Amino acid sequence: MGQVYPELDRRLVEFIGRQPMFFVATAPCVDSSGDGGHVNVSPKGYRDTFAVLGPRTVAYLDLTGSGAETIAHLRQNGRITLMFCSFDATPKILRIYGRGTVVLPADDKWPEVASHFAPAQAGKGTDRGYQRAIVVVSVERIADSCGYAVPIMEPAQERDLLAKWSERKSAEDLEAYRVTHNTESIDGLPALY
Repeated sequence: MGQVYPELDRRLVEFIGRQPMFFVATAPCVDSSGDGGHVNVSPKGYRDTFAVLGPRTVAYLDLTGSGAETIAHLRQNGRITLMFCSFDATPKILRIYGRGTVVLPADDKWPEVASHFAPAQAGKGTDRGYQRAIVVVSVERIADSCGYAVPIMEPAQERDLLAKWSERKSAEDLEAYRVTHNTESIDGLPALY
């Protein structure tokens, strides 16, 4: 039976920390009725890219990718849902609903928010900056459900393809990629630039 929680307690934070990935869902409102556009669901990996900042605030590093739907949707309406799904023997799905904001590396808030992540992931190490933003979520609702139909699986390893791809690029190359691929959403909403 599902349960709603007032905040992220120690047990929920530990559950989040054990998950090898999570999912992010957002949706735009492209017409006056609040409908239209493409709903976006993105899988996110790299365990050290998610941080619990407080009992009702979380954040994750948004890494350079092929699109910028999440950023565009958050800039437009702020709505976001994060889902953590257990693939081990204990079935559980945890959803965090809230309002997200985007913090860019040039923003004054970046150093403080980035301090919650491992140094290489937060742009202080040798990763050459493949993180493009940090998404901070003010949590409005926390709920779990059973996950009885989710298969039991073991992750083999984290993929290092994004890190290797970005290591072959200069900071200027990454910026040019973002300008070309992350300027607007597939629905034409402004994203990074």
